[in-house]
Amino acid sequence: MTPPRIAVIGTGHLGAIHARLWLQQDASELVALYDADIERSQALASTLAQEFPNAKSVCVAQSLAEALTEADAVTIATPTSTHFAIAEVCLQAGKHCFIEKPITTNVEEGERLAEIAQKRGLIIHVGHVERFNPALTAIDTQRLQPLFIEAHRLAQFKPRATDVSVILDLMIHDIDVALWLVKSPVVEVHANGVAVLTDTPDIANARLRFENGCVANLTASRISAKSMRKMRIFQRDAYLSLDFAANSVEMFHITDDEQVPTTGMEQRPDIVPAMMLGNIDAGEHKRSIWYEQPTIAKGNAISEEQRIFAMAVQAGAMHTFRATSAGEALEALRIAEVITAQMLRP
Repeated sequence: MTPPRIAVIGTGHLGAIHARLWLQQDASELVALYDADIERSQALASTLAQEFPNAKSVCVAQSLAEALTEADAVTIATPTSTHFAIAEVCLQAGKHCFIEKPITTNVEEGERLAEIAQKRGLIIHVGHVERFNPALTAIDTQRLQPLFIEAHRLAQFKPRATDVSVILDLMIHDIDVALWLVKSPVVEVHANGVAVLTDTPDIANARLRFENGCVANLTASRISAKSMRKMRIFQRDAYLSLDFAANSVEMFHITDDEQVPTTGMEQRPDIVPAMMLGNIDAGEHKRSIWYEQPTIAKGNAISEEQRIFAMAVQAGAMHTFRATSAGEALEALRIAEVITAQMLRP
């Protein structure tokens, strides 16, 4: 099959990352850059041409229509408030879309894009990049049945993302991951937040209760002194601590002592008794705590997203559970809207 030809729309911080990574993909070809600020896209093209021999043929488009002329698919890395208008044009032109998260600023617009894509047989992939984070992929083999999830996503203030609230800017990452892990409808939401530097909430906390009983407590701030992207998952037989920024995972397993021989934990060099936590005496059973630090595969999450998207464009359908479809992105956006509405109540 012919490698899909890609145009990157929006050449700011994130668009530049996408362009650079697309040039390193074997199964696709970057053909165009477009930004409303033409000088910015020209500057990026010049920089890329010095770094990559294959970047010299990339077109610096003077309009969105020109960028779409030679492309089969686009990456949309513009401000969230522009996603709908740009993606609608791209879809109507028959182009597959990789839209950075969130899909749009509201559910109604996202549903319209999903409707167009379905009618035209096009793919929408939404860039909920944490699904591809090596820390999360490292626990794919675990039997995850979360009872409680706690997430903290804190960032220093950056003016470039203030067209939306901290819920759509940061928290939506953890909303999506929680929905993906729990796989149960959200039945109750409690939320609080405050605007400090912008006109929309800059700090927010949301508590989600799922139909299966799991609870997720999510905190996000974009005016923190230090950055943090951490999630803790608690279930009956394990506790997992994920650091999305450091790409690391720590796991504590709880087993009945009589089950240890059947689990093979004593023979595994990568799992050791958690001596500092000791044993647990509970009724008739004595249980032990085991510590594991899984090996994290090296890789770039955005690059892996691009690879999966390119494969989907060639095949005409997504073939991985990890990719975020328009429907899944819309569910995260619906929860984000409920959280926002709660904060706006007097």
